[in-house]
Amino acid sequence: MYKLSYANGTTDIALKGETIGQNLKKIVDRFGNKEALIVPYQNYRATYKEFWDQTSEVAKALLANNVHRGSRVGIWAANRYEWVIVQYATARIGAIMVNINPAYRPVELKFVLKHAGVTTLLMSKGFRNTNYIDILGQVRSDCVHLQKIVVIDHDWLSFLESGQNISDEELKEAEDSLQFDDPINIQYTSGTTDFPKGATLSHHNVLNNGFFIGERLKYSENDRVCIPVPFYHCFGMVLCNMACTTHGSCMVISGEAFDPETVLKIVQDLKCTSLNGVPAMFIAELEHPNFDKYDYSSLRTGIMAGSTCPIKAMRGVQEKMNMTEVEICYGMTETSPVSVQTMPDDPIEKRVATVGRVHPHIEIKIIDPQTGKILPIGQEGELCTRGYSVMLKYWNNEEATKKVIDDSRWMHSGDVAVMDSDGYVKIVGRIKDMILRGGENIGPLEVEEYLLSHKAIGEVHVIGVPSYKYCEEVMAWVRFKSGMSATEQELHDFCYGQIATYKIPKYWKFVDGFPITISGKIRKVEMREISTKELGLTGRDPRESFDGENTKN
Repeated sequence: MYKLSYANGTTDIALKGETIGQNLKKIVDRFGNKEALIVPYQNYRATYKEFWDQTSEVAKALLANNVHRGSRVGIWAANRYEWVIVQYATARIGAIMVNINPAYRPVELKFVLKHAGVTTLLMSKGFRNTNYIDILGQVRSDCVHLQKIVVIDHDWLSFLESGQNISDEELKEAEDSLQFDDPINIQYTSGTTDFPKGATLSHHNVLNNGFFIGERLKYSENDRVCIPVPFYHCFGMVLCNMACTTHGSCMVISGEAFDPETVLKIVQDLKCTSLNGVPAMFIAELEHPNFDKYDYSSLRTGIMAGSTCPIKAMRGVQEKMNMTEVEICYGMTETSPVSVQTMPDDPIEKRVATVGRVHPHIEIKIIDPQTGKILPIGQEGELCTRGYSVMLKYWNNEEATKKVIDDSRWMHSGDVAVMDSDGYVKIVGRIKDMILRGGENIGPLEVEEYLLSHKAIGEVHVIGVPSYKYCEEVMAWVRFKSGMSATEQELHDFCYGQIATYKIPKYWKFVDGFPITISGKIRKVEMREISTKELGLTGRDPRESFDGENTKN
């Protein structure tokens, strides 16, 4: 029984001291004829041997285009087989893959390309109704580092051909030069007091995290994992892809973007054994009018992550989708990402009310954020993580890195948590003002800074308000400049096409002033309470468990 809110993940299984490429080659040698990747909408299937050969092709093409260890390679596309190949090809030569959110618009794209110093950009021509080529054209002149652009839809074959003069020996020489602590990935995370920061992750970070996630899910070469979550986020590329490839399991991409019925059909037709998603995805699947048409008997497990799962959804997944071993994961991009996870045999109340227990080779503690002291069991405080999974740094931002990683290498999450006597952790809130919408972290400052560029806005503060479906929705309180005004629609139109759609406020409140503390600080907690009441939303925190009741939202 625990007395203090500290736990470490003991295990007999050693950490993997190897690069992603070295690990993948071992899997290929064992399971070369097993299917590695299936993408029905692209009519694509590949065994592990075929997948390995394709990553070799892309790695050689990158080398031929002056990409080497440490070069930053941007990938801007929705889920497709080429994304997965690029993930492993860049890792094999030590290039640093920079994940670019498919929802990004000009402001966000320019920031990431410039801040990371991206020299090579692999991109699709667009996604849904967004033309990526037009957006890139708007910012291209400001991105002086960018040398090579590959539009996957029509440049892919010529790009592969460019690597034909690179020999196997040259590729092997590049691979042999790597260390497993080298950075291979930058993922931009929203901040509450700053612009997005690039969490920089190593082979060691993501390879081991993916492996131990797969271990808890009991993955093997006989598993097929349906993946409807985006690859640009850790959920897609680590909890899904890396968990699969470290166990010889098959990655099944359900589509460019999430569609509930497509997911259900693919689970049935390809006999998937595991299905991942944020709670909102599982709710959409369970509530789909054609849900009963499909067979879920092949399923046994999967991951829910990104926000707290309502009890009704968890029961539905277990009882109606045959996912009796479904698990909950918690973490943050800066910890590669998973720190705690439930187990298949945990009681349902633990799989709903908590996010599980500490991961192997990881330490966690809950501290008083003012004193830094570890708190007794049952007391709420800030959750901190230490171990192999903690990121190397925020890219090109030493000051921000020092704010979250202390001298003892503890990563401070900013999340408020409580640990019980059995080591289970419950997330009860957050110290920061981060908005959590459908698995996306939204920094209020990003939205506020953009809205302040509107000629009529004098002051604006952005908050999250409760949502049954998405956990939270974005709301903006706006004070106009004297004699000026704008409608909700005008402000929505001002945002549309310039910042990611999921960041655009759903709710607006026009005010003459804001609640403030005695010292003059904005009271966002009070703003949230007022808005929750006025909008008729549930008053409970979205991280608490729901019993299935819907809200006005």
